[in-house]
Amino acid sequence: MCEIEQVENERIEVQLLLEAIFLKYGYDFRKYASAHTKRRLEHRRTLEGLPNMSAMQHLLLNDEMFFNRLLLDLSINVTEMFRDPWFYKSVRELVVPYLQTYPFAKVWHAGCSAGQEVYSMGIVLHEEGMKERVQMYATDFNELILAKAKDGIYPMNLVREYTANYQQAGGKRSFSDYYTADYDNVVIRRFLKEHVLFSSHNLVTDGVFGEMNAIFCRNVLIYFNRDLQNRVLNLFYESLCPGGFLCLGSKENIKFSDVAHKFEVVAEREKIYRKKRM
Repeated sequence: MCEIEQVENERIEVQLLLEAIFLKYGYDFRKYASAHTKRRLEHRRTLEGLPNMSAMQHLLLNDEMFFNRLLLDLSINVTEMFRDPWFYKSVRELVVPYLQTYPFAKVWHAGCSAGQEVYSMGIVLHEEGMKERVQMYATDFNELILAKAKDGIYPMNLVREYTANYQQAGGKRSFSDYYTADYDNVVIRRFLKEHVLFSSHNLVTDGVFGEMNAIFCRNVLIYFNRDLQNRVLNLFYESLCPGGFLCLGSKENIKFSDVAHKFEVVAEREKIYRKKRM
């Protein structure tokens, strides 16, 4: 078999596997960036000792436990407390004053993963006297990850990094005020979980999510192809009230998207945008 034919066969195998996931379990990864998806699938195939993608397709159709392991591989779960501290400093300076103009505001963390960025925002709101006046919605398509986010339990060995991030982000207190130690883990304090609703929402297939004053979706769009990025950005536009803020990851932007003309750039480096008042 020539190399070109082999590459084409592998592409078809991946396409069929993703189609099988969608038809069997309802999760749609067909418009995720192909290189990223293939890497994650190959990672799981190697761990399971499977000879090829076709064998993996057969297994996922007949073994839901295997599919759950694969789902974790395909989920985007790389995050940390106060990731990109300079971003959170700008949120404190640019987004929070806007939220303070409302008696009650709504914030959506889309693709919230294990919850670290949700609790980071909760700390910022608490320190700015806004925690009780903001309802936060934290969503992800992966129920297992959502359960971890609700628990708010993180490894103790990450606390030093989280503390440094918090301080660089303009934290006003001691980071230890926001967690309790539990053997090898830390547990986010209960008051930070108040006014936070964790729920399932799939950016690929689900619709508009309320009327938000701010939406955070950081380092998720980079895993989508261009068509899916446009779909999700339109979803965010429709979910934001006029003048609301959209906050993306450091490697993401709306510059070449269908909605670019509908937003103004608030902070280029931090990828903070604002929905124009039409």
